[in-house]
Amino acid sequence: RDRSPSRGLGDVYKRQDCVILFDGVCKLCNVWALFIVKVDTQQRFKLCSVQSPEGQSILNYFKMPTDHFDTMLLVEGNQCFDKSDAFLNTMRKLSYPWRLFTAFKILPKGIRNWLYDRIARNRYYLFGQYDSCMLPSKENENRFLKGDVGE
Repeated sequence: RDRSPSRGLGDVYKRQDCVILFDGVCKLCNVWALFIVKVDTQQRFKLCSVQSPEGQSILNYFKMPTDHFDTMLLVEGNQCFDKSDAFLNTMRKLSYPWRLFTAFKILPKGIRNWLYDRIARNRYYLFGQYDSCMLPSKENENRFLKGDVGE
């Protein structure tokens, strides 16, 4: 989804930021966020839970649901990627060996998204969920959009 010009999000994130939105109560999604913090040594990505005020603003801007969360999102400037495109575009920006996952781009998008949806729809059952969003540690709080700290 492309929204041009990028207005209305200037108070949420900088246009040059790559922001990964994730379900803050999902245990699998939190493992994903911690993985990004660990392997994104160049700090290309900011993280944001969809439950935070900033996450809700971004979801509204891109006309995504704000009450149920079926996908992680990758926001780059005025573009928003979801499902397998979000995952593969994220992996593309990471170092070797992680960028090898982009080889899955050869699969048709419908098949990739079908697989993604199977995991996303069953993530709470398979991996569990928290009662509330987990807070970033002090050493990692700069990796999260401001409103996620203390929310």
